Amino acid sequence: MRKTGSDGGSAAGEEEAGREVEWEMRPGGMLVQKRRVDPGAAAASEVRVRISYGAAKYEVSVSSLATFGEVKKLLTAETGLQPGEQRLMYRGKERRDGEYLDLCGVKNLSKVVLVQDPTSLERRYVEMRRIAGIQSAQRAISDVSFEVDKLADQVTAIEKSISNGNKVAEVQITTLIELLMRQAVKLDCIPMEGDASSQKNLQAKRVQKCVETLDVLKISNARLNPVVVTTKWEVFDPPTTTKWEFFD
Repeated sequence: MRKTGSDGGSAAGEEEAGREVEWEMRPGGMLVQKRRVDPGAAAASEVRVRISYGAAKYEVSVSSLATFGEVKKLLTAETGLQPGEQRLMYRGKERRDGEYLDLCGVKNLSKVVLVQDPTSLERRYVEMRRIAGIQSAQRAISDVSFEVDKLADQVTAIEKSISNGNKVAEVQITTLIELLMRQAVKLDCIPMEGDASSQKNLQAKRVQKCVETLDVLKISNARLNPVVVTTKWEVFDPPTTTKWEFFD
């Protein structure tokens, strides 16, 4: 009778795991465990591997000739972890992606422990913070864009008035310039994050264009003569008085 381990692995599998592992390069560039040709070896079969991931339990069906890297790809759909974020432990040892299940002694219903790579947790946290920063920057830029839209409409109205020869109060122009510069300061305080960088530059150019337009309009407005409005008063004759006759 063949002696088996507690997880269904054979004693031969234990001996195989203890040997020095040889590696070879696949055509795709993946480094895998070198398989020794054994004429008497059994044909490939499908095995069910039990995966323990914390309190969660999974079971995947895979070829006995598959690698641990292929098992990781199957677990991505189940756990949400990318293969690079997974570490598979079998018989107390972390297994490399290129190691074959059967050569490591994995049998039907063998138990494999999955743990998340600690460095991937840190990378995920950093990525979440980066995304949150981009979203915050985009909201701030959107607020500035809304204000610039309103100020740009006022610039257009002043430009139309001056082009028609109507002088406007200089305080209107200087006030608009000040309001636009406040938006420019807000943009400077927004960090350059991902796609928000291009949006920030776009709004900065809009503000600059409006300010430059107002500077030109300020000069043109100063050359205009103020419009003097004269009022022509019409004189009316006093109303006629009516003479009333009283009767006893």
